[in-house]
Amino acid sequence: MKNKLFVAITLIATTFSFAQISSSQVDELVERSLKTFNVPGIAVAIVKDGKIIHAKGYGVKSILTNEKVDANTLFAIASNSKAFTTAALAMLVDEKKLKWDDKVTRYLPEFKMYNEYVTREFTIRDLLTHRSGLGRGAGDLMRLPSGSDFTKQDIIQNLQYLKPVSAFRTKFDYDNLLYIVAGEVIHMASGKSWCDFVEERIMKPLGMDYSAASFVRLKDTSNIIAPHVPIDGKLKVISRRKDQVSDAAGGIYSSVSDMSKWMIMQLNNGKYDTANQQLFSEKEHTEMWTPQTIIPATTKPPYNTHFSSYGLGWYLTDIKGYKQAAHTGGLRGIVTQVTLIPELNLGIVVLTNQQSGAAFSAITNTVKDSYLGIQSEDYVTKYSTTLKENKASADKVSDDVWASVSKNKKEKIKIDFKSFIGTYKDNWFGEVVLSERKGKLYFAAKRSPQLSGEVFFYKENNFVVKWNNAYFNADAHLFFECDATGKAVTIKMKPISELTDFSYDFQDLDFKRVQ
Repeated sequence: MKNKLFVAITLIATTFSFAQISSSQVDELVERSLKTFNVPGIAVAIVKDGKIIHAKGYGVKSILTNEKVDANTLFAIASNSKAFTTAALAMLVDEKKLKWDDKVTRYLPEFKMYNEYVTREFTIRDLLTHRSGLGRGAGDLMRLPSGSDFTKQDIIQNLQYLKPVSAFRTKFDYDNLLYIVAGEVIHMASGKSWCDFVEERIMKPLGMDYSAASFVRLKDTSNIIAPHVPIDGKLKVISRRKDQVSDAAGGIYSSVSDMSKWMIMQLNNGKYDTANQQLFSEKEHTEMWTPQTIIPATTKPPYNTHFSSYGLGWYLTDIKGYKQAAHTGGLRGIVTQVTLIPELNLGIVVLTNQQSGAAFSAITNTVKDSYLGIQSEDYVTKYSTTLKENKASADKVSDDVWASVSKNKKEKIKIDFKSFIGTYKDNWFGEVVLSERKGKLYFAAKRSPQLSGEVFFYKENNFVVKWNNAYFNADAHLFFECDATGKAVTIKMKPISELTDFSYDFQDLDFKRVQ
């Protein structure tokens, strides 16, 4: 009996030690991640059992100023904003101002998808669950890079021109544009803009005093990060995205201190503060954390995941027998992650000012493993190795293309640009112009000025464009189809690099000559 008692006590003590990852261990983990993944600044918060047990900033806000990150430093949380959009809709459901399965056209009569059936049947739930039939990131070139003149109404109008890649409600393909539409549904149902609703009805009650629904709405920008991207192996500060078109999909700026309040409320089934006030009902909170769209899952250690899915604004999966609700977010030069394990009453948020998701994954998984009682592996080394392998593979593809371009230039292969010069139009993206300047061919998008750059001959009717802004990492192939006279009549595109962000959906463009 004594031996059994000793074993039981030992097991409890072992589990307890796993669950008590110390702040100094988190500090060491984050400092390693900063260095290994070349991230200037990171902020991390951990909430447990309704309390903030760790909230701290590391590194610098900008490599130009070297000002330190702290727990109140503001980061763009990007697509972690989507859960705020679904929370806003849940509140409207509670107030009986709408239903999840209301048709979108009830609120936005101008809403139109690629066929009449899909348009007629499309629900608010469909806006949120990435099962529209459109491809991954379809139409995102209307919202990035920043500086385009597409409005929310343009995006709603142009959805009808985006071609599906799967049948309606049959397959998961991540989408941003439909969350923009969801933001407009909130506007129509509540009478408040998405930004006003989120700030007044969510952020204010939760005491998220430093946060705002969009960069342009921040009251104080003295403690904010700058986005960073690696270019030719060196970090550079890039311009910040400031437009408000896609706020409902990814516009919020917040800090780990403020996001901790959001996580505690989520883990408490919508309740907040000492008065136990309810932001949204437990019924609708359950609905948001109920699987809606199946995502293929691989069962393997250490988490032995059996299912993966998307709910309403959250990725849902099982890890080591526990339910996990999580999401990531990414803008150029900024990536973030929020992870909640409700049965452990545990929340982890990691915000970074560089675009390496490996950093937040290494930090989150190490912290998570300590609470799951898993002997954690060295994720920093593991993800660093994977990153290097992926980059080497992608670089080889890109280097081979540019080596061919360089060889063509050395051999002084003559190309008659007159056959390609002209104006071409895509139904949803608008017009692009190919013109000759001092013997060189240039590409310029009329509605998205940052998508401009020199065009080079690669092979046959395949050219490549190198964008003026190198930090896009999105140089692209141009495939011309010519008529019997040799004159180009259509252009199709695709990214060169395997690592190009999926939101550069060049493959969805279908240009036809108009001039």
